[in-house]
Amino acid sequence: MQKDNITRQIVLDTETTGLEPSQGHRIIEIGCVEMINRRLTGNNYHQYLQPDREIDEGAQAVHGISNEFLADKPRFSDVVKDFIEYLDGAELIIHNAPFDVGFINSEFSLAGSEYGKVASYCSVIDTLVMARKMRPGKKNNLDVLCKEYDVNNKHRDLHGALLDSELLAEVYLRMTGGQSALSLESDESAATGSAGRVVKKLSANRKPITIIQASDDELKAHQMIIEGIGRESW
Repeated sequence: MQKDNITRQIVLDTETTGLEPSQGHRIIEIGCVEMINRRLTGNNYHQYLQPDREIDEGAQAVHGISNEFLADKPRFSDVVKDFIEYLDGAELIIHNAPFDVGFINSEFSLAGSEYGKVASYCSVIDTLVMARKMRPGKKNNLDVLCKEYDVNNKHRDLHGALLDSELLAEVYLRMTGGQSALSLESDESAATGSAGRVVKKLSANRKPITIIQASDDELKAHQMIIEGIGRESW
């Protein structure tokens, strides 16, 4: 929801049974990270879903989610109202948005015609389109962007909707010049500077700075140089 100069953004990612909703593939995981005025709130959304179909081997190799794990999870139709309530009025941030939006629109359609499409509830920013404009001719997948913007993704062995949303949130903020640290916890050794960047305080136990005074001869030489520059600029 956006009002009174408050900007609510949702970084969203999904995992699916395959690549094409037109071939009956379904969403099996949704992960969302909320930001208000470019700051994480901790009000995230994470849901695994029972797709009522088998997961392609290629897809399972990417995200590691099995049919057995999803057997007792709710179906999309069970959570659709809560999901829409969470998204409604936000600005979605998605990497390769046509993929995720296409799947969500397909799930809305299967759940009931009354749910419409994503565009009925949200605007969308595609960070892949942004990255291609900023880095033309280069690879711009999430792992590459994490490396480019110094975002730690060493714990990303497999794709995961919530994990990837968390990483994309940090990448997005760095791509767009926002804060470079996303911790929700306070840090007594840090203060927030301009643009939300974290500024580290110097330790009180640091060694004193050594000040070296110029000699009289060095001061005279410096003054002669200054006077020479002044005459040449007349």
